[in-house]
Amino acid sequence: MIFGHAKDGNIHFMITDRFDDDGGTLPRYEAFTEDMVDLVLRHGGTLKAEHGTGRIMAPFVRRQVGDELYAVMQEVRALIDPDALLNPGVLLSEDPQAHLRDLKTSPTVEEEVDRCVECGYCEPVCPSRDLTTTPRERIVLRREIARAERRGDEELAERLRVEHRHDVVDTCAADGMCQTACPVLINIGDLVRRLRAEAVGPAEQAVGRAAVTAWAGAARGAGLALSAAHRLPAPLTAAATDLGRALLGRDRVPRWTPDLPAGGTPRPRLRDPAAQAVFFAACTGTMFGPAQGCRPSGGDGQDGVAAALIRLSTAAGVRLRTPAALPHLCCGTPWKSKGLTDGYDAMHDRVVRALESATEGGRLPVVCDASSCTEGLQLIAEQAGFTVRDAVEHVASEVLPRLEIPTDRRYGRMVLHPTCSSGRLGLDPDLHLLAEAVAEEVHVPQDWGCCAFAGDRGMLHPELTASATRAQAAEVLALGGDVHASLNRTCELAMTRATGRPYRHILELLDEVVTRS
Repeated sequence: MIFGHAKDGNIHFMITDRFDDDGGTLPRYEAFTEDMVDLVLRHGGTLKAEHGTGRIMAPFVRRQVGDELYAVMQEVRALIDPDALLNPGVLLSEDPQAHLRDLKTSPTVEEEVDRCVECGYCEPVCPSRDLTTTPRERIVLRREIARAERRGDEELAERLRVEHRHDVVDTCAADGMCQTACPVLINIGDLVRRLRAEAVGPAEQAVGRAAVTAWAGAARGAGLALSAAHRLPAPLTAAATDLGRALLGRDRVPRWTPDLPAGGTPRPRLRDPAAQAVFFAACTGTMFGPAQGCRPSGGDGQDGVAAALIRLSTAAGVRLRTPAALPHLCCGTPWKSKGLTDGYDAMHDRVVRALESATEGGRLPVVCDASSCTEGLQLIAEQAGFTVRDAVEHVASEVLPRLEIPTDRRYGRMVLHPTCSSGRLGLDPDLHLLAEAVAEEVHVPQDWGCCAFAGDRGMLHPELTASATRAQAAEVLALGGDVHASLNRTCELAMTRATGRPYRHILELLDEVVTRS
């Protein structure tokens, strides 16, 4: 594998020979290295640049810099580390064969793992980096399992598999942020979802298929359960879910906490033959009600992003319809995230049929009011031939230009939480545009990152979200915003939990400023 940075003239390559045969692989590698060093230095290049020297190039530093400068380097090294305790032989080496010893091989494992050169660029954006493992560490663990298997060390391989389940699979948000930083675009979330699918048995696949069949009732039931939980003493509800987690597993039973909202309302049903767009309201709005304790509102109360989008569209004269089967539809992310492939395929087919009808064969765009669901629907749309837009993009381009923004109702300081999906979908400029229409000042924390709520992952493993949001939460509290906004309901829950400040969808706040007295 070869990649590089063209503007700097840098080339990286990964040699994938196993170096364990008798066919002369090591001599060929030695000859290759000599030819490469000669070529680079003959053209006035440098053997290592951005990543320092390292073991493979250490024997050639003298050849590159000359005897005089090499002697200076040795003197500096002796002043700093007279006993040669720090990384001996890594930066400077007197062993001309050092690059041929203790070679780190990369066993073939799977697509994502095999492309990785362990550069570590993914690590700063990973939400689990301070809790369990980073994408690079997940890849290293996969390689170590493969190495142990090839050596016949099944005891080590099995121990790594057991430990790997929690650190690699269960605590990965599968948010794809690693892909945004990776030079070769590895999304470790794809690997984790595949590993989850491999661990799912026939019984769980059957449950996944059944959930598709009963999705309208399941989504509404989840909302009703949350509402019921708020009517019971909090310690009793928390104890009940903790018992379920102890019996059935932490990765199967979500943990209820008092900061979770009551359930939401049924998804809207709009029948407009002259609609200009199809509104696919996310089922998270049915499961999780809107934030409480926000700025008082009049009229019909605080009723969530779906109602806000409908009111804003009506005020702008943009007509919407919903798919006839909307209560039974989902973007499929819950199944895909958990590796329930049978259920995902079933929901995928159901969504395609419903949207082919609702969009009149793809003539009308589909608008979704939760960024992660928008991303899930776009994956379906790639194959089905219809267009999916996030509600933030839709409002910024089609609705906002037709609205009058009362300046006397605007907020002072707003703190924004973009999401992983909004970044990958390119929604952040539209998010900022709407925020600037709502508030005098708009701030995105420097320590912004993935909240790791990831659907229900923040309820299955609350420690993951706590770790991922710690630095950002401290900065949010220091900013002291008048209002806090995002564009995905579960991300709003995560940031509300982390900061104690109510996060709301940006369209709810725009609706509050524009359409409510």
